[in-house]
Amino acid sequence: MMTASRILGDQVGSAAPLFLAFLAVHVIAGLTAVITGAAAALTRKGHARHIRAGRWFYRAITIVFGTAAALSIVRWKQDYGLFIIGAVAFTAATIGYQYRRHRRGDTGHIIAMGTAYTAMLTAFYVDNGPHLPLWDHLPALAFWLLPPAVAAPLITRAVRRARRARSAGSQAQGGQSSAATRSRTAGTSQ
Repeated sequence: MMTASRILGDQVGSAAPLFLAFLAVHVIAGLTAVITGAAAALTRKGHARHIRAGRWFYRAITIVFGTAAALSIVRWKQDYGLFIIGAVAFTAATIGYQYRRHRRGDTGHIIAMGTAYTAMLTAFYVDNGPHLPLWDHLPALAFWLLPPAVAAPLITRAVRRARRARSAGSQAQGGQSSAATRSRTAGTSQ
């Protein structure tokens, strides 16, 4: 039987060296995913920084899910819910990543990547919220509902902005082609 251990005052699932190694990788990958996901969300879409941050986010969320799966096996009864959230985050990130690789537009990509980021934060708060200052005063349901409640309007705003930008771009493109057509027809009618 594995015994629990305390690290930095917080109880972790096991004192076994393999468990602690997976946990260390999980924490580093999780921090990387939080930082690179935020960077991708806050940089101009299509810019090299956005693409680079997005790729790092996807790599990090893949590692987070892999290590979460390994950690969940040790404490399945307590952590199966976290495993499911991790699977949702990884699946959504994969859909978002593939969506852009196949040039299908921004809406699906934004929704999928936003969902992945939200699911990752939800898992973090569900697992760690009771041990965090201020968060420890909230009911357990808040850890499940606050991340999506904050993320939903932000994702909606990002989708609307992307649609407006695409619409403005296609109108500008249409205006240019109309001017070019008028110019060609004016030249031929003379």
